[in-house]
Amino acid sequence: LEEAAFQLQQIFRIDISIALNILGIESMRAGQCRVAFTCFKLAADRGYSKAQFNVGLCYEHGRGTEKDLEKAGVYYGQAASSHHPMAQYRYARYLLQHGPGSFWDRHHKAVALLEQAAGAGITEAQAYLGVFYMRGLQPQEKRGLKYLLQAANSGDAQSRYHVGVCYEQGLGVQQNVAEALRHYRQSAGAGNRQAWDRLRA
Repeated sequence: LEEAAFQLQQIFRIDISIALNILGIESMRAGQCRVAFTCFKLAADRGYSKAQFNVGLCYEHGRGTEKDLEKAGVYYGQAASSHHPMAQYRYARYLLQHGPGSFWDRHHKAVALLEQAAGAGITEAQAYLGVFYMRGLQPQEKRGLKYLLQAANSGDAQSRYHVGVCYEQGLGVQQNVAEALRHYRQSAGAGNRQAWDRLRA
């Protein structure tokens, strides 16, 4: 009986959190940012990762509350620890730019989170890792190209442009100007100005 009661409490808690989060999303769409933030915060404090992510967004962009990157990082971190892919990406970016602790610890944790988010299909994480591995202190061009291709295949025009650069310059792949042109054309077709400039050149 105690176990059944505990299970009912958990279900009720989750259902309330889901409802509060949905109410928050609807309030945000209606332009009621303070109401939205309150709903997100109530659900987040009950441990609901989607709401924790939304609270992080509110703090990062100052929507419904004062802008506070440190608090945004705390809530992104909570959601990331529950394997929320977009929170993993945002928390990784926070760690690389503002996070506490030593640079190498933050760097190591951020890369691990970016890898998880990229593996979950987050295009932004794939694009970030692609450039990160291409331009790092010890470039890993093949690894970078792998992530750039993933992001490009998800429709990211900037990553498609970077893939073109890889083929043009032979970074992580055998140099192939025809293949570079193909990627530049696709990127330019999606509105990327750098790709247009490269095609003209």
